[in-house]
Amino acid sequence: MVTLERNDPRQYDDLADQWWRPGGGFEILHWLAEARGALVPPAERTGAVLLDAGCGGGLLAPHVRGLGYRHVGVDLRRSGLEQSAVRGIIPVAGDVTALPLASACADVVIAGEILEHVTDLRATVAELCRVLRPGGLLVMDTVNDTALARFITVTAGEWLGIAPIGLHDPSLFVDPGRLTAEFAQHGVRVQVRGVRPTMTGLLRWLVLPGGAKTGRPLGRIVPTWSKAVLYQGRGRKKLDQDQGQDRKGLYQDRGRGRKREECR
Repeated sequence: MVTLERNDPRQYDDLADQWWRPGGGFEILHWLAEARGALVPPAERTGAVLLDAGCGGGLLAPHVRGLGYRHVGVDLRRSGLEQSAVRGIIPVAGDVTALPLASACADVVIAGEILEHVTDLRATVAELCRVLRPGGLLVMDTVNDTALARFITVTAGEWLGIAPIGLHDPSLFVDPGRLTAEFAQHGVRVQVRGVRPTMTGLLRWLVLPGGAKTGRPLGRIVPTWSKAVLYQGRGRKKLDQDQGQDRKGLYQDRGRGRKREECR
């Protein structure tokens, strides 16, 4: 048996059956996806694109369906992309640090529970902003870089079964001040707020494994005064950014020899 290091994306292949299992290991991710979807407005134009960066098994899909977007999901793992495709997401295999998509192609960019997993935060933020069109909306959530977040997410979370063992590397957790500064460098001013799961939901999840008796959702994510553990952000890209950039369907990635696709 191969022992994987913390934050190794191959773990998601082993956990593929958890994406849509009621009360399973990814239960809380459903709550976060619902909270994320609530921040997305209806599309403002025909053919508008919503990019779901690090889409996993497509948990966002039911919460943005009917808003008028073409929902494009990018992820490293085929196991997640296959489940996303079943739920109407256009799957694209790729890395969020080097998105295989054209600049300014997305009306909305979602970065949900992905920023605390990337090893190059600066490159990831730059790519998310690059593919976002001027005036477009960014929605994100992540885990704060605090002792409390490390204890709750890793130490207690793994012991209680709230977080799968080894899924997080606490050294990658993200300070909100650092994150908002990175986004601001690319013309996206992000406002953040603390969020938390409802206590009743957590208790239902822990006491009623599988959630079969209560159905979905077992809980939800609500705003809170503290950003010490989880926080959520929303911002728009300045209209004077990236004007005149290449919007063609295919073009050569500078310096990498790869091609980027238009958000389909």
